[in-house]
Amino acid sequence: MAEDQNAAKRLKRIGVVTGGGDCPGLNAVIRAVVLGALNRGWEVYGIERGFEGLLHPERVYLLSPQDVRGIIHTGGTILGTTNRGNPFKLQVQEDGFPSDLTHQPEIDVSDAIAAAFHQLQLESLVVIGGDGTLTIANDLAQKGINVVGVPKTIDNDLMATEMTFGFSTAVTTATDAIDKLHATAASHERVMIVEVMGRYAGWIALYSGIAGGADVILLPEIPYKLDAIARKLHDRWLRKRNFAIIVVAEGALPVGGEMTFKKPEDGGERRLGGIAEKLAEDLHKLTGYETRSLVLGHLQRGGQPTAADRLLATRLGAAAVRAVERGEKNVMVAYQSSTVITVPLASAITGRKLVPREYDVITSARELGISFGDE
Repeated sequence: MAEDQNAAKRLKRIGVVTGGGDCPGLNAVIRAVVLGALNRGWEVYGIERGFEGLLHPERVYLLSPQDVRGIIHTGGTILGTTNRGNPFKLQVQEDGFPSDLTHQPEIDVSDAIAAAFHQLQLESLVVIGGDGTLTIANDLAQKGINVVGVPKTIDNDLMATEMTFGFSTAVTTATDAIDKLHATAASHERVMIVEVMGRYAGWIALYSGIAGGADVILLPEIPYKLDAIARKLHDRWLRKRNFAIIVVAEGALPVGGEMTFKKPEDGGERRLGGIAEKLAEDLHKLTGYETRSLVLGHLQRGGQPTAADRLLATRLGAAAVRAVERGEKNVMVAYQSSTVITVPLASAITGRKLVPREYDVITSARELGISFGDE
């Protein structure tokens, strides 16, 4: 009986943290977690700027209904986030904040993170993040932190879930940009190349390319041939359609070639990017058509979340609270077969969910005459 009473007390106190890049729908998840927990009589503590916030008492605070009022439609995260907050390899500087400089020393503060979690008497930590953040959460789980993960990424590349929140908004943002480029491309008889995010997966490029009426879509999963793209352009010009829209994922690559990376300014890790500019130069040299490139970049990670993302984020956040209520540990809530379930956290970080080459969406696009640069 005493053990049951102690467990009940622990269930009244949970933490919530956001990590990695920002993403439309983060605030909707936080809102769902807070309201769902408070309506059960629990306390919810917000942890600012990632896992490291647990080490700073001023960054951990009790969340109230007022804190999450009117945020379901806002972008970003009220808790702040960082993609340089790995507690196992924390880069430090004099003010105690993670450093952007790779030559700064790295320290392991994971034990201190775990100790802070228990000192706060938290029952569980709801971690909202992508593969990087959830990998860290899985490692922290081995140190005794009870984790419930919520899948977040505009790239839609997390395993074990059919959809991640943020993806719908990113696709909508990219599609809107593609829509606007049609007029300029047609007016100036140009080839317009739009580079979208997605890292090593082509989900954003595929969905926005089809929705935006692109003529060519280039994905990391289907290496392209420059001459195949040129043939598609020549075919359009022969049919007096003297312009074209090409949507390229940042991780796209030519057959036998490599992905395009930006040169790191501070000697840090390489980042994908620059394929649109490179492709524009190559196509202009090969075809002679006037070609321009546009990189959407972080626009895809901002703005108001779509209705679909608000709904999915709310469902995932509420499901995370239910998982805590059931006493589940080290799981991730996931969207599968039109419902939200829980899966082992480790199953979500075993690999990257890529676009299948035989995906029916690709088949449909080919049947409409969209080229993927491979034939």
